[in-house]
Amino acid sequence: MQCEMCGEVIRGAPKLVRVEGAELQVCSKCEKFGTEVQQVRRTGMAASRPSTQKQGRPGVVAATPSAYRKRDLFDYMDGEIVDDYAARIRHAREEKGLSQKDLAMQLMEKEHLIKKIESAGLIPEDAVRRKLEKALDIRLVDTIDSDTEKKTESRITPTLGDLTIIRKAKK
Repeated sequence: MQCEMCGEVIRGAPKLVRVEGAELQVCSKCEKFGTEVQQVRRTGMAASRPSTQKQGRPGVVAATPSAYRKRDLFDYMDGEIVDDYAARIRHAREEKGLSQKDLAMQLMEKEHLIKKIESAGLIPEDAVRRKLEKALDIRLVDTIDSDTEKKTESRITPTLGDLTIIRKAKK
């Protein structure tokens, strides 16, 4: 077996050491770079089970940090959410005379979610965005017009290679 830190062949029993949050099997030379772990390595679902049992609520899994993730490229495929979405939602809600709690009840969402969205702390997922748009009669997504796309496609911007070819042609 090789040391997961330096790559040397481990003579004897490997040491299980935690180095900056990662558990590694290392040789006796590298064990000084971390703290020794007495437990067996836990990965995936086995790692999350003990934390739920400590709470005394078996069967209840706590919300993962990925539930409030930032949006990535694929979330923008339908169109791009406007930059001032929080202000638009707050303004439309106040125009209709609704409190955050009333809006949350109307959308069947949690009040905390509405607060986070209105403070721009969370970008609404597509399902919540659609509910907000329908309930408040607003648009939160900017779609690119096909005319705009055609205009940008018809313009040809010269590259550096094109400029050198033009100069050689003029000489």
